[in-house]
Amino acid sequence: MKKDITFRPVEGVSIAVVPDSMVPVAGEQPGWQVYLLNMNEEVLQNVIISSNGYGPGPEGETIRTSTLRHVLPEVPPQAVAAVEPLDPALFHLYNQYWVSYYIGSQVFDKKFVFEPGSIATDKLTPIALLDQQPGVLHG
Repeated sequence: MKKDITFRPVEGVSIAVVPDSMVPVAGEQPGWQVYLLNMNEEVLQNVIISSNGYGPGPEGETIRTSTLRHVLPEVPPQAVAAVEPLDPALFHLYNQYWVSYYIGSQVFDKKFVFEPGSIATDKLTPIALLDQQPGVLHG
């Protein structure tokens, strides 16, 4: 049972959203790429990332995107893994990435939620693991 599993706090793992001119989106605007960052000295194993978007629409209706699931068998220490492209048309929603992984036999689990408006060009900062490429780093 889930209550029998000890969850330690997630440290050294984050999600970044980075503008990527190599990922075009309809309308000729550049796309954005979502990355998982492992800033630890340990390998992340059996990584599962579940992503979705949700929030109010322009007329007050609730919008919920499809849930996408990604599996990464292993993410090396001090490494980055591409997760998925992200269309800027979804930036007005909450964009959630639920990450679960193992380090050794210990399971870790955390939700990373980008709030509406938090992914924007005026919020870009250099990201060390991406060779100082500018992006929006969660948290």
